[in-house]
Amino acid sequence: MKTRVLLADDNKDTLEVLRRGLEWLNYEIIAAKDGIEAVELAISEVPDLIILDVIMPKMGGLEAASQIKNNPKTQVIPILAITAMAQPGDQKKCLQSGCDAYIAKPFTFEKLEAAIKRLLKDSSN
Repeated sequence: MKTRVLLADDNKDTLEVLRRGLEWLNYEIIAAKDGIEAVELAISEVPDLIILDVIMPKMGGLEAASQIKNNPKTQVIPILAITAMAQPGDQKKCLQSGCDAYIAKPFTFEKLEAAIKRLLKDSSN
């Protein structure tokens, strides 16, 4: 059975590029266009991993991560924040909100895949 990844990004082009790349790596993708939809899909679909863009409309990724981690049904799902925010302290904000890891944009698929594998390995222990 394929690993299910919830991918949330408000940029359609970024979402499509990430979706195609992750599907090529043999992940099943569930897509969300904002933080509200990400929280709803996390609860209804309970994916193996969540990748959240930090800056999204309606509800940002940090608030979505916090809501996901505060829900008993979804609190153990690892969350990877992806963001253009790369200022000092941004990584700390992501981790404090409930994200388990952080990658600054732009990033390579190799770096993304390594972070995904690390998070999935850590969550299975």
